[in-house]
Amino acid sequence: MIAHLRGRLFSKQPGQAIVEAGGVGYDVTISVPTFTALPKEGAEVALYIHTQVREDVLALFGFLDFNEKRLFERLITVSGVGPKLAVTILSGLNPERTVTAIRAQDHATLTRIPGVGKKLAERLVVELKDKLEDMAAAPAGASAGPAAEDVLSALVNLGYQRPAAQKAIESAVAKNKAAGENFDELFRAALQVIR
Repeated sequence: MIAHLRGRLFSKQPGQAIVEAGGVGYDVTISVPTFTALPKEGAEVALYIHTQVREDVLALFGFLDFNEKRLFERLITVSGVGPKLAVTILSGLNPERTVTAIRAQDHATLTRIPGVGKKLAERLVVELKDKLEDMAAAPAGASAGPAAEDVLSALVNLGYQRPAAQKAIESAVAKNKAAGENFDELFRAALQVIR
């Protein structure tokens, strides 16, 4: 089984990355958060891998964040959730919000994800709410204030790497707690840190 893959990022697009390791290009299915956090093509990258083996397919699912991989593996234990739907769920909601929605039995948030209907949302809650105790229940930026998630999204859309953007937001809030309450103030402060 392939559990970890390190190599040169040959190409990337939403939902897919090709990582060249040892002269072999591995086609890896990825979530949107992993895609946005990947470095530029040609850079070295390391992904946590979940390998799916069936008689007709050998598929690799890759994650930059180990907790995202763990959540993916819990999601596919739910009846009716295959690996592709699990990637869709992780692309629709970040891992922290997914865990929070399941533990809070927030069916409305879950049904906003394409492919997740009311029955599947209920099944996710019933089967996973007690199995996510060891996973974070709040977004990393939640303590940074209400504007943190919007600022994170804006920075990622401007081309900054997600982990660097999160650190910049946390640093900005550490310097000035009030900045987390206001989008403009937090955005400017995070930009100063990240540059």
